[in-house]
Amino acid sequence: MPAEAKVSAKVNKPAKVEARAAVPASPPLTERQEARRRRILHASAQLASRGGFDAVQMREVAESSQVALGTLYRYFPSKIHLLVATMQDQLEHMHGTLRKKPPQGETAAERVAETLMRAFRALQREPHLADAMVRALTFADRSVSPEVDQVSRQTTAIILDAMGQENPTPEQLSAVRVIEHTWHSALITWLSGRASIAQVKIDIETVCRLIDLTAPATA
Repeated sequence: MPAEAKVSAKVNKPAKVEARAAVPASPPLTERQEARRRRILHASAQLASRGGFDAVQMREVAESSQVALGTLYRYFPSKIHLLVATMQDQLEHMHGTLRKKPPQGETAAERVAETLMRAFRALQREPHLADAMVRALTFADRSVSPEVDQVSRQTTAIILDAMGQENPTPEQLSAVRVIEHTWHSALITWLSGRASIAQVKIDIETVCRLIDLTAPATA
């Protein structure tokens, strides 16, 4: 490590944390490790479904998933890491369900709006779980960036699938990001009781029009 980096790491603790975050990704999980991780995520979702954010205690998760507490912390350093990963897992399952029954809208905007409302209604059926996951996303700091990025990538994949777009233009990707932000904001306002489902639907349909507006012009 260069001398300047060593000095910075000693003086500034946040810089030390950032340096650790830059370490190359760990090797893929073994089949046994993946099964253990799935048990942990399932336990997290079950506890959150019953009691929301406060019900997800690391010791309870460890007991429910039949892993040692130290093992749980090796997989997920904090409750926030765990709940953000739980959201990514829920979105992945949702994506699989949506692929089995694709949206039927005539335009890309209609298909994306339909897809996001179906995803919204799925979360609506588990309000405590949805609230816990959204709160974790809100509380996430820089140390949780990899997990937050996975949630964003999964959401983007869901939207692009609904668009039927494998090679989106930069303008379309920009529209997708705005749609993601709006969907997330709509979820927060609904969970806090500040927006009805009808209002959420209007907001989602409105922002999804950006897709058609940014579509490449046909010759």
